[in-house]
Amino acid sequence: MTRNVTSPTPIFNSLQQMQQTGAQLDHLAPQFAKEAKHAADFLLSYRGSEATFNAYRREVERILQWSWLVFGKPLLQLKRADIEEYLDFCQHPPKNWIGNKNVPRFITKNGVTYPNKEWRPFVVSVSKAEFKNGVLPQIEQYSLSERALKELLAINSSFFNYMIQEGILESNPISQLRQKSKFIRKQQQTVIIRRLSELQWSYVIETAELMAQQKPELHERTLFIMTALYAMYLRISELSASKRWIPKMRDFYRDLDGNWWFRTVGKGNKERIISVSNKMLDALKRYRVSLNLTPLPDPSDMRPLILKQKGIGAISSTRQIRAIVQGCFDKAVVRLRENGFNDEAKQLESVTAHWLRHTGISEDVKIRPREHVRDDAGHSSSAITDKYIDIELRARHASARNKPVNPFEVDGNEQCEPNN
Repeated sequence: MTRNVTSPTPIFNSLQQMQQTGAQLDHLAPQFAKEAKHAADFLLSYRGSEATFNAYRREVERILQWSWLVFGKPLLQLKRADIEEYLDFCQHPPKNWIGNKNVPRFITKNGVTYPNKEWRPFVVSVSKAEFKNGVLPQIEQYSLSERALKELLAINSSFFNYMIQEGILESNPISQLRQKSKFIRKQQQTVIIRRLSELQWSYVIETAELMAQQKPELHERTLFIMTALYAMYLRISELSASKRWIPKMRDFYRDLDGNWWFRTVGKGNKERIISVSNKMLDALKRYRVSLNLTPLPDPSDMRPLILKQKGIGAISSTRQIRAIVQGCFDKAVVRLRENGFNDEAKQLESVTAHWLRHTGISEDVKIRPREHVRDDAGHSSSAITDKYIDIELRARHASARNKPVNPFEVDGNEQCEPNN
């Protein structure tokens, strides 16, 4: 098939815009506008979470663009073999479909909204450490990860199932794929969890404490955020304010037994409560005292949990909280290097804020019942929590560490009997 050389323009705007004015589809040909309307209705069913909406918008828009512009047929005509061709396309898209930076889909000027000509369906990126060292993303280096491919299949399969339920389609072409294994590698056993080492975490939390001592008006908040992400396995989105949830001081509460809990709304718009340890409670007291509040909140305390440094109200940007975490990481890297831990420092340069959640879960699952960790983390099943248990991996490696290559070798010296 000859691939279309035209760079596509975006179809769907932000969640806020679509909720306010609906999807703007007037520029589409009639045979495609109807499909785009079905897609818009599907996307808006995920309006409870902006992050989920954005992920679904990305995948649904990609397959629509490919079907219309490259395959040359409406989406509703796609068959199983066509999906295989689409998967191959996503792994090797043409260069003019790939961008080297994330840009807004639409630009508003003088009250008029235009598609951004720089927007592309695919974006190539480099690691955080590479970017710091001046390495810029190159379009030629684009690749689709295993995780991204799995997400692509899952989201589009949900989209096709939605259209079956709505009576628009009769079958799901993705569920008919007979050899998904040729696109997605199966993992033998344990998934490697991205987490900090004990040394790295000790330096990170010590660094946060030092920052709080040196500049309490700014970094008592930093110390509280770092502690909460680790000790309660929180996601960044569970600390920032959104339309569906604003974390407040009163979300820390005491039950009739005197135990403290934290109430949050997490992934999938699911509410859960998290047990608050004594150390986490101490961190909350310290943070509140730094704000000239009583050490512990009462049920009427409606103050935002994470306040803006300037202005009034809660931090509503996950990017801002990530910047706070990254600032602490950067200072911890410097301290590690100053003390000769160059390898640990280099590894820490590449971590993200989400690693703190993984680290907290990984440490707790060593000492707490997995069911308790599962519920605090908001995992849908114990199987997910089990991925954080690395005791078997440690024992497996220990049994292999000193196995010989030469069967006559003992402690590095060959012991061979002379031939008689």
